[in-house]
Amino acid sequence: MSGVLMIQGAGSNVGKSMLVAGLCRAARRRGISVAPFKPQNMSNNAAVTVDGGEIGRAQALQALAAGREPITDMNPVLLKPETDIGAQVVVQGKRVATVKARDYAALMPQLLASVLESFDRLRTSAELVLVEGAGSPAEVNLRRGDIANMGFAQAARVPVVLVGDIDRGGVIAQLVGTQAVLDPDDASLLKGFLINKFRGDVSLFDDGYALIEQRTGWRGFGVAPWYSDAHRLPAEDALDIEGLSGDGEVKIVCLGLSRIANFDDLDPLKLHPGVSVRMLRAGDAIPGDADLVIIPGSKSTRGDLAFLRAQGWDVDLMAHHRRGGRVLGLCGGYQMLGKTVRDPDGVEGPPGETPGLGLLDVETVMSPDKRLERVDGRHLDSGTAISGYEIHIGRTDGPDRARPFAEIGGVREGAQTSDGRVVGTYLHGVFSEDAFRNVFLEAFGAPPATASYSETVDQTLDALADHLEAHLDVEGLLALAARSL
Repeated sequence: MSGVLMIQGAGSNVGKSMLVAGLCRAARRRGISVAPFKPQNMSNNAAVTVDGGEIGRAQALQALAAGREPITDMNPVLLKPETDIGAQVVVQGKRVATVKARDYAALMPQLLASVLESFDRLRTSAELVLVEGAGSPAEVNLRRGDIANMGFAQAARVPVVLVGDIDRGGVIAQLVGTQAVLDPDDASLLKGFLINKFRGDVSLFDDGYALIEQRTGWRGFGVAPWYSDAHRLPAEDALDIEGLSGDGEVKIVCLGLSRIANFDDLDPLKLHPGVSVRMLRAGDAIPGDADLVIIPGSKSTRGDLAFLRAQGWDVDLMAHHRRGGRVLGLCGGYQMLGKTVRDPDGVEGPPGETPGLGLLDVETVMSPDKRLERVDGRHLDSGTAISGYEIHIGRTDGPDRARPFAEIGGVREGAQTSDGRVVGTYLHGVFSEDAFRNVFLEAFGAPPATASYSETVDQTLDALADHLEAHLDVEGLLALAARSL
């Protein structure tokens, strides 16, 4: 059995995922066999695992930091929002249901067995398991049936360190207030705290740090300053994507859909020299000087077609196309580019049919079967080798499929117009391949990248570990985990 430590947050987006990734890398560099674990995640940015399932992309990054292939046991419950009140439920990598938020509470106790099963399997394969919570344990109204925070910690008897985000203000109240509202049994599992995202002179918070220790009785494990290179790592939440990345002359615009999914395609692009990537928000217009407009993946293709039209982006896209601009549709974006999207069985919502944008002569029919697969193939126009993954429902066909984007295992994939200015593909992750990305962006006038994207991510994880080692008591955190044996 392995040592275990759980990192919980005093709120959402306090940096738990980044901290776990950095601690995974720090443990790995010590020669410790380490694995990440998140009982329940809510994200439409998923990764396809080596065992043929899907998990949150943050756990895939943490697995990379730990030097492991991502597997479904690292994130046994994944919620993928499809509407404001409902989400797809993925258990141990496979979709099991789509439920409304109010119904999910009743389902949670049934899911705890799967969570603990995955956790126990993971513990047998590693000397250390670093667990990431979700949201905040202070949401005590959700404590009954909880599997993400204290519900899991109690069931697995795991020590917890609480993270406060000082950048958003009120960090003393975040931490002291969390202790105040917790049930005594839950509070007994909290063994310490740390402060994240500090800007400026850390010593200015010495009195506040001492006050938290005094009021809570917890051990402080340090104050981590703002990590300025975080943008070099894949983002888990679309809200984490800055409005503009890079200042190059090649201008790429991505539509910020309401149910955007698997937007990790943007990560290599925003680090490429000579390229600027802008994520449009609701109400923004597509700029007239855009070279490429990307319609990204979506968890609800027909719903996001309506959202796209509500922003006037359909009109902007037609104007962009008339000016000679290029359009790339990825997964759900590929489906939107066609003439029609049909969902006869109501897989993504009410049964029905929605007109597409009509920029590609293809049609899509939704079906309950989801394709989850890592793939290797060849980009047909350039002959460049590509690797990526597919994660989608629906099948797309039509005349423009005669001009495919790629060939995968001898099968043609994707579609494009005769002039090549509008392209659609189900493949995610292909821009992580340096050779293909260089060839693709060369057509827009961008210079080739001088650094490998994968090496950049790996070096950034090393730098993140260095950052945490310099400012946190990493040895103390690892010792706390060891005591959980």
